[in-house]
Amino acid sequence: MTDSPVRVLLADDQPLVRSGLRMIMADHPDLEVVGEAATGIEAVQLVRDVSPDVVVMDIRMPGMDGIEATRLITAGPATTRVLVLTTFDEDDHVYGALRAGASGFVVKDMALNDILAAIRVVAAGDALIAPSVTRRLIADFVGHRQAAPKRSPQQVESITEREREVLTLIGRGRSNTEIAEDLFITVATTKSHVSRLITKLGARDRVQLVITAYEIGLVTLPS
Repeated sequence: MTDSPVRVLLADDQPLVRSGLRMIMADHPDLEVVGEAATGIEAVQLVRDVSPDVVVMDIRMPGMDGIEATRLITAGPATTRVLVLTTFDEDDHVYGALRAGASGFVVKDMALNDILAAIRVVAAGDALIAPSVTRRLIADFVGHRQAAPKRSPQQVESITEREREVLTLIGRGRSNTEIAEDLFITVATTKSHVSRLITKLGARDRVQLVITAYEIGLVTLPS
């Protein structure tokens, strides 16, 4: 295997959570823990120091919480992505994390191996975490956000008809492989369309493309 491992920063104020993740990652050579933080402030500083690929970010931490830490991390020059730890009864916190630029979500009571899979997905920028949950959260988020910045007409008009089809399917939670099958194109072509959409729409990653698909009305919740 020639690919470098995904470099992960664990940010959680519970040592047992960090320890559990670190121990299980030790058995997976494609993942490497490069630091641990117990507060949001520590997480922001460590991102600057070690430039991880993914931060596994708890929302509730003393001092600076995970939402503010996520905002500072994603606003910076680093390409670090943030995977937020949440629970099903914390939707308001998740909306805040979306606004802050989080790239994915995992639930704390998920199996550790599922969390590891989510880290890989976020690092690849290739799909959404728990699509059924994420779509609901994003749809609610778009429906309730106030004074949301709108996409400029130039940005939306710049995408081709094929890119619009791809964006619609992304908004529906389809993976690259599923999109390729739906549109009778190759996975490589699908990835090229996704990359161009991210560039044209000024999106950070696939999660933001989903939000955009809802914002411009390509995807709506069934009534």
